Amino acid sequence: MTAPAAPSGPLPQGVAVALVAGSSAAVLVVELVALRLLAPYLGLTLETSTLVIGIALAAIALGSWVGGVAADRRDPRALLAPLLGVSGVAVAATPLLVRTVAETAEVFLVPVATATILVPGALLSAVSPAVTKIQLTTLEETGAVVGRLSGVGTIGAIAGTVLTGFVLISRLPVSGILLGLGVLLVVVALVLPVLGLGSLPGRGGRPGAALVLVLGGTTAVTTLAPGGCDRETTYHCARVEADPERPGGRTLVLDGLRHSYVDVDDPTHLEFTYVRAIAAAVDARYPAGVALRAHHLGGGGLTLPRFLDVVRPGTRSTVSEIDPGVVALDRELLGLDDGPGTGLEVRVEDGRLGLARLPDAVHDLVVGDAFGGVAVPWHLTTVEVVREVDRVLADDGLYAVNLIDYGDLAFARAELATLAAVFPHVVLLADAADRGPDPDGGNLVALAGRRPIDPAALTAALAARDVDWAPLAGPALDAWLRDAEVLTDDRAPVDQLLQPAPLP
Repeated sequence: MTAPAAPSGPLPQGVAVALVAGSSAAVLVVELVALRLLAPYLGLTLETSTLVIGIALAAIALGSWVGGVAADRRDPRALLAPLLGVSGVAVAATPLLVRTVAETAEVFLVPVATATILVPGALLSAVSPAVTKIQLTTLEETGAVVGRLSGVGTIGAIAGTVLTGFVLISRLPVSGILLGLGVLLVVVALVLPVLGLGSLPGRGGRPGAALVLVLGGTTAVTTLAPGGCDRETTYHCARVEADPERPGGRTLVLDGLRHSYVDVDDPTHLEFTYVRAIAAAVDARYPAGVALRAHHLGGGGLTLPRFLDVVRPGTRSTVSEIDPGVVALDRELLGLDDGPGTGLEVRVEDGRLGLARLPDAVHDLVVGDAFGGVAVPWHLTTVEVVREVDRVLADDGLYAVNLIDYGDLAFARAELATLAAVFPHVVLLADAADRGPDPDGGNLVALAGRRPIDPAALTAALAARDVDWAPLAGPALDAWLRDAEVLTDDRAPVDQLLQPAPLP
């Protein structure tokens, strides 16, 4: 059976609209999903987002330009099926290529990631000028045809963005989205010749057989690719790893980074040094066993809220955790019990918006431990949000913030300076090297409040929690800050101030 001869004249209006809108939507699906695919390896930072958006825009520009030139030099109908088919295979292969290179040859990750966005993006963007060329039957309608299809493409891009951000990523794994899109593009490429709307290269009356074979192999091999998650949430690739040294020990890994350690059998066990440092600060501030009113910006594995619930019976902890998938994983795999009658209330919400809804001057403790990759979300670092923390704290309340920074610790210094712009008493807890002129970096804890923290009590509490850190405050802290800038809603270049961890 041979495909019917390609008809002359413009494509049916519905077909033209579907091709332009669909290809434009697919470009945006690839762009947004690429951010999620790269987050475990490059981090979910402003630089990563800028890189992906820039590559996607370059792909759109390249595809539109080259596609338009190609449509002028040959029958544009003959371009449609190959463009969709090859881009479908490229999209389906993206998870396999990115994850394999990231795990085995990380030095090539950025070039490979660039190619996996640029190639399908350019091919898909070439569909629109090809369709436009087909639809132009008279110069008198050039403006109307070009404008209409340009608008259709934009609407398709918007639809792809909304569908991906609000539906696909929250419900499907990244690999599933890309494989599904790849299959859809190849199916459309195979259907077009059957409808007489183009052709695919092939022999023996089997156009596209090689395309199908390549796609099938790619799909099968992708299931064996490294990487993967216990749960692909709205914001993270999440895994839970068992600790071979402790039967109840579990580590919550988000986008490849160890975010929380929980002992499901013993909530009083605090594995990470920074968590023990915050617990020591609470010990130094409040007598043992006294119940507290606490609020936590960022949930993760909820290590500290669970700890306070046990060691300070009657403590009420509210938690703002933006990712519902992480909360569900906490309940299913990390033994979280936050039902009625417990001291925990987990609210799925943005931390800053949740903070704004809290009452004035009732909280003894606010803990900042929210991260996107290794960076504190910028809108939780500014002087405006610190004033909100001050508003909700009681007079003797304590604000404890977990920070991660390396190199010159420019971000950590800026955040301490921001705290000092609001609170009269600020303390840095860090390793001795990080308090000196040549820091190593890693986790640091900042403490702030309206009343001073007894340095002797704090030092003793740190030792009791097996934390080999010491407090830095007063003139010594002022010298350490080095005139660091105060972060504001108008200027908070967190990603630029942060320095990456040194290579091992």
